[in-house]
Amino acid sequence: MPGSVKRDPETLKVSFKVYDARGAIAVTYEGILPDLFREGQGVVAQGVLGEGNVVNAKEVLAKHDEKYTPPEVADAMKENHKGPASAYRAPQEDSQS
Repeated sequence: MPGSVKRDPETLKVSFKVYDARGAIAVTYEGILPDLFREGQGVVAQGVLGEGNVVNAKEVLAKHDEKYTPPEVADAMKENHKGPASAYRAPQEDSQS
């Protein structure tokens, strides 16, 4: 999303938001980003969901274009769609109400 990438000028820390049909989630990462990383480009961020629903990424992969998906990105996306590890979860209704 335009304007969502914030870089710390003193370190390798970066924060950004990823968007899909369900909404947005904030991501933080410290390290060298892939050369193809830029706003508006598809990414896969692997990490831990922390406080404030922010993903603390340990790895960030960038898609080359919409028609090509590198094998490691495709595998990560398939794994994410399996369910329990997904950052997005449907709210659970309280069955005791």
